Amino acid sequence: MKRLFASALTLALALTATASAIEKSQTVVIIGGEKFYIHTVLPGETLYSLSRAYDVGERVIVQYNPSAAEGLRTDERLKIPFVEPAAERMPERKLRKTFDTHTVLAGETLYAISRRYGIPIPTLIEDNPTLDPIRLRPDMRLLIRRTEVGTESAEQVQARWEQYRDDLNSVSEGGTSYYLVHAGDTFYSLARRFGLTEAELSALNGGMHPEALKAGAIIRVPGNGGGNARQTAPQTPAAPQPAPATAFGDLGAGSGNRDFPHYEAPDTEGARIAFRKLSDGDTLRVAMLLPLTTDGTANANYLEFYQGFLLGLDSVKRTGRSVALDLYDTGRDTAKLRRIMEDESFLRAHLIVGPVHENLLGPVARYGEARAVPVVSPLAHLTHTNSGAVFQLAPDPARKYDKAAGLFTGDARKVTLIYSDRTDGEFEQEVLNALGDTEHTRHHYRYVHSSGARAGGPGDLTPLLHNDRDNLFVVMADNEVDVDRILAALASAYTGIVSRGLSEPRFTVLGNARWNRYHNLDRTMFFKDRVVFLSTYHAKRDAEVIRTFDSDYIRAFGSLPSLFSYRGYDAAVLFCPAMFGGIEEDLEGEEFTPLQTTYLFDSGEENATHTNRNWMRVEYGQDFTIGVE
Repeated sequence: MKRLFASALTLALALTATASAIEKSQTVVIIGGEKFYIHTVLPGETLYSLSRAYDVGERVIVQYNPSAAEGLRTDERLKIPFVEPAAERMPERKLRKTFDTHTVLAGETLYAISRRYGIPIPTLIEDNPTLDPIRLRPDMRLLIRRTEVGTESAEQVQARWEQYRDDLNSVSEGGTSYYLVHAGDTFYSLARRFGLTEAELSALNGGMHPEALKAGAIIRVPGNGGGNARQTAPQTPAAPQPAPATAFGDLGAGSGNRDFPHYEAPDTEGARIAFRKLSDGDTLRVAMLLPLTTDGTANANYLEFYQGFLLGLDSVKRTGRSVALDLYDTGRDTAKLRRIMEDESFLRAHLIVGPVHENLLGPVARYGEARAVPVVSPLAHLTHTNSGAVFQLAPDPARKYDKAAGLFTGDARKVTLIYSDRTDGEFEQEVLNALGDTEHTRHHYRYVHSSGARAGGPGDLTPLLHNDRDNLFVVMADNEVDVDRILAALASAYTGIVSRGLSEPRFTVLGNARWNRYHNLDRTMFFKDRVVFLSTYHAKRDAEVIRTFDSDYIRAFGSLPSLFSYRGYDAAVLFCPAMFGGIEEDLEGEEFTPLQTTYLFDSGEENATHTNRNWMRVEYGQDFTIGVE
């Protein structure tokens, strides 16, 4: 009997020692208004020892963690109800000495408050027992521990908040997980991303109003929380990256195959492809490959393209089509692209949009040829690609001056190239090639301050207009100041001639599309000088179709669209419906104008790539109207 009692006592002491050896987790989360510890199971721990350590019943632990009934697994994460210690009311005087208070503003997040005061998020949770970190109530008062203010850097706050999100996801159930909202996310874009309506996303988050969504908030979304600790949504940078040399950025060139030396391309380069035509009841699967980040830096341009594409998908879906989109971040990284091309969802895609840079396009084009999957190159002028699987949205540079032919020819036409001290050599070469043997003259403009100006001097362009010819002026200047001065000098010369009652000069200025990137040009001169541009893209904000798109875009994403947004929309409404009608038959040789830019795809005998042949001719009239051809 004594031996039995001793054994029982030894067991009890052992269990007590085990329980006392367990350290309570310092990770505390609030789920559905209830506070829980998040405990990571260590070897040798049992329901009994956890029950003793946290002062809750074993049945309670099993109630919140049903899998624990079958035994605990090492490294398993459990949520254990938080037992509030007996309340000891701090004297009011000591309370005022220890804490400041903060009144929560509408839409404010705990992340923002933590950053504002530089105070750790766990401290805020500990000092405010009724606080729900992901659902703050306006006007609630939070205690701010004075000794902790300024102890946490912005980077540490960010890491703590991400860890809090991960802790929630580690015990999330019911097919939902938690998502950390980034700048640029909207209710609309998140609902589309996670396959919900806005009303469904609101209901999942306690009836949240779309306008209450703020960067730094944590919201519930569909998904497997336990396996979704790290989210992969693209992030919007604080400011857009400056636009490089071309209308849609410096998109690079190159064959791409040297970046994939192991890639064995099928012997189909340049061959025509028989693409699959989807049935009306099929779901079109689209894989989008964009360089959303490069070396850890987000690129706003490509996020805007993606957002425009989402609006285009909405238009397609309203026609009754079913479309599913998978977004991949390629960076400019060949290793990333290799991994993407092995992804199961990518391998099921019927349509591929991207990559953006031609040096990554080669292997994707070969894949498209082998699988009869169309590949859309959305922005780049392709120089090394010959693939019947590829559709190039950017217009062919060789066709740029087709719509300017009438400007250069005619018996009464006089062509004058106006130079300054700095010349845009690339634009000059383009124009000279387009002119060919057409007769033309050159004039060198030199600016003279008004105090020293004289009629017929180097700054006076009146002599160029003193004729009864149809004049075409091409300004070759390579800097904003000279372009502005030349356009102003032409307008002044015209006004001076007309004011003296002389015959009204007839003239047009062929503009350089690069002028649209100049910020300080007096754009009224475009109208006064009848400027004509040959552009890869045109979107005039006062046109009804653009106003409607802008309104939808602002409602969805909270910012004005860019040319990248418009191009993304065009890509969606051009190619997604065509997959149901036969993409080559529907698009080849036909003109399409989704917004204001017209596309005309064709392929030649030497190059099988389906290339947009159409440039936009944009004309500014003296009556302050803009014509588009």
